[in-house]
Amino acid sequence: MAESANQTEGVIVCYAPTMITTNGIWQGDNPLDYSLPLFVLQLTLVVVTTRILVFALKPLRQPHVISEILGGIILGPSVLGRNKKFASTIFPLRSVLVLETIANVGLLYFLFLVGVEMDITLIKRTGKKAVVIAIAGMILPFLIGVFFAFVLHEKSGFVRLGTLILFLGVSLSVTSFSVLARILAELKLLNSDMGRLAMSSALINDMCAWVLLAVAIALAANQDTSLTSLWVILSSLVFVVFCVYVVRPVISWVIQRTPEGESVNEVYICLILTGVMISAFITDALGTHSVFGAFVFGLVIPNGPFGITLIERMEDFFTGLLLPLFFAISGLKTDVSSIKDFSTWAILAAVIVLACAGKVAGTLLVTIYYKIPFDDGLTLGLLMNAKGLIEMIVLNVGKDQKVLDDEAFALMVIVATVMTSIISPIVTTVYKPAKKFAPYKRRTIQQTKQDDEFRVLVCVHTPKNVPTIINLLEASHPTKKSPMCTYVLHLVELTGRSSAMLIVHNGQKSSRSSVHRTQSDHIIHAFENFQQNIGFISINPLTAISPYSTMNEDICQVAEDKRVAFIIIPFHKQITVDGGLETANPALRTINQNVLANAPCSVGILVDRGLTGSTRLSVNHTGHHVAVLFFGGPDGREALAYAWRMSEHPGINLTVVRFLPGETGHEEEKEEEEDRDKEMDAEIISQIRARASGDASIVYKEKFVNNGQETVATIRSMDAIYDLFIVGRGEGYTSPLTAGLTDWSECPEIGGIGDLLASADFAATCSVLVVQQYVGAEVLGETAEAGTPDSPSQQLPDRPFDLVRRTSPRGLTQP
Repeated sequence: MAESANQTEGVIVCYAPTMITTNGIWQGDNPLDYSLPLFVLQLTLVVVTTRILVFALKPLRQPHVISEILGGIILGPSVLGRNKKFASTIFPLRSVLVLETIANVGLLYFLFLVGVEMDITLIKRTGKKAVVIAIAGMILPFLIGVFFAFVLHEKSGFVRLGTLILFLGVSLSVTSFSVLARILAELKLLNSDMGRLAMSSALINDMCAWVLLAVAIALAANQDTSLTSLWVILSSLVFVVFCVYVVRPVISWVIQRTPEGESVNEVYICLILTGVMISAFITDALGTHSVFGAFVFGLVIPNGPFGITLIERMEDFFTGLLLPLFFAISGLKTDVSSIKDFSTWAILAAVIVLACAGKVAGTLLVTIYYKIPFDDGLTLGLLMNAKGLIEMIVLNVGKDQKVLDDEAFALMVIVATVMTSIISPIVTTVYKPAKKFAPYKRRTIQQTKQDDEFRVLVCVHTPKNVPTIINLLEASHPTKKSPMCTYVLHLVELTGRSSAMLIVHNGQKSSRSSVHRTQSDHIIHAFENFQQNIGFISINPLTAISPYSTMNEDICQVAEDKRVAFIIIPFHKQITVDGGLETANPALRTINQNVLANAPCSVGILVDRGLTGSTRLSVNHTGHHVAVLFFGGPDGREALAYAWRMSEHPGINLTVVRFLPGETGHEEEKEEEEDRDKEMDAEIISQIRARASGDASIVYKEKFVNNGQETVATIRSMDAIYDLFIVGRGEGYTSPLTAGLTDWSECPEIGGIGDLLASADFAATCSVLVVQQYVGAEVLGETAEAGTPDSPSQQLPDRPFDLVRRTSPRGLTQP
């Protein structure tokens, strides 16, 4: 049985080592007298309490760390633990050893995963701005920590002032990289310019905090001799050097022995997991802390599939089950009742306000220097106040090393919790991330001059998307007079925690650190070969790694930053062996829908059924037959504008099929905007007919139908000689000729006609490009300027298809 005795130095708890598992309640045993059943109950209480708080605080956009700390405070001596019977039954002193041991094991592996996911090369790519913001955001809070240390030291005087300064300075000045990532993800800011800058600064801040943490622990553990602290720091540096120059090459060799596409050998994973514990043991023995060794070991794991495999296998267990236990223990150690004096509460309030203000002020000064907008600078300063893991480690080590007493520990836990909890509500109120349109006008194909550069963004999910996209780009006819600037965006799903979501690799070098490195290399190599073989086209490869839920934001952001006129994205269905289409990934459909709703330019969805031979079109004149099905409206005119560009290619035969009402009994259109639409349609068609009369490669046809049913029948009766159909999506434009088609469409995002052409019922198995024209209000305002050089009315004779007046807005949500 457990016995306890009060000694002069504290409480000593003794218990029988055989009391691990119970013999059962039927033999009179109380399960809570045994360590394993008691631990299971404690773990269950912690997880259930934190999950309830996560659900309750979700409307307030609070990160999980707040719920986990509050859960521990509720279960601890501040709330439920005030009941002595509850405390002695559920959390007796004899259980603390087991509880803290398991919690620290979870902490070790969690910090190992944090190290695996950190892209240390990001520090080289962030530039001077992120470094200056990180340092400026640390200086003022650190000075506030120094002042706070003097105040606490005068009240207690139980510890060396220098050590106390270092602990409090680190805890107040650091920014939690992982917590900030989750906050940015919740606020939908992770892929914004400000989000990327915040994450880069937090990463640098975190690395500085780890160095200061190692120094603080060394000083706290060896307060008597400065020489011993120096040996601790030097030996820790030797350990870091050994990991970088010995352990990392060995792990890289192991990764190279794993063939591409094969699962990682279980032996290697076991060795890595064992290496985490060995590293933790070494740094603990050196006098730093076990978590430092686990973090450094994770940091030297090379980026790639091997690291992702480790994350996928370990994350749920350690992050979801054991990590909350560590934060809960921090809450269990927090006794709010130990803060008794009103002056102490006043100091607490002052520290919270000053620490937050210090972060914001330091960040604002730098952002003003770099001419970043005030709202962005203020928001960035608020975000840099995110606290979390390192702060709790610092505070727990400080309490264990007697640097902080119960009162100081409770104060600092409350400070970290309040500073983190106020971020999301304030940022949501202060910062309105309305999309700021870049000042460029050519957001559509029609607006792009025939003698100007044509900018296109093509999105690629897998290498299967590459051949048809390359052939489509070549058929778009880049010339010396009108070259093409093409941005190739390889979209990779992020697997793992949200802290890795900031990785957006630009260029070939960046793509090599992608989790799908080989795929990216193959895709980039194919496009670079295409660039070498075809003149007047520049290829700019990029790789974006993000979850499917925010992938559309990456696409729209790149389109905005690169000022493109046209986005080409693959359809979510891929061709099968028998020529049909099957869904490759349902998430891709949601991405396409979001891009259509938020794109800053025109969009084309490519239904890929193959488009071969075009890389040699100009040499052997192996022709493509392209058909445009024209029903009118802005989308139809945009489709014609793209087809017009393709028609200038010597290997393209273009057929324009215009669908017209077969009878005169249709209702007269009453709205003036629809009348203007008809005028613009007629003017464009007149240009087509004029061109067709003198060019044998262009054929113009008219089909008379009365309703959607006749339209379907007419399209199905067309000759199966076409390699590519181009059609407008038709969103926001009503025509009796397509009435009812979208009611039974399987994929309404590509419109009724596009859905028909992509369906299995359609006999011809050819590719389809569904085009949606951008109709943003900004374009309306810009193109309406009279007397400007870009005014469409003045340039019409020399620029076919430059009619940019619009019908009524299609009602899409602008980014």
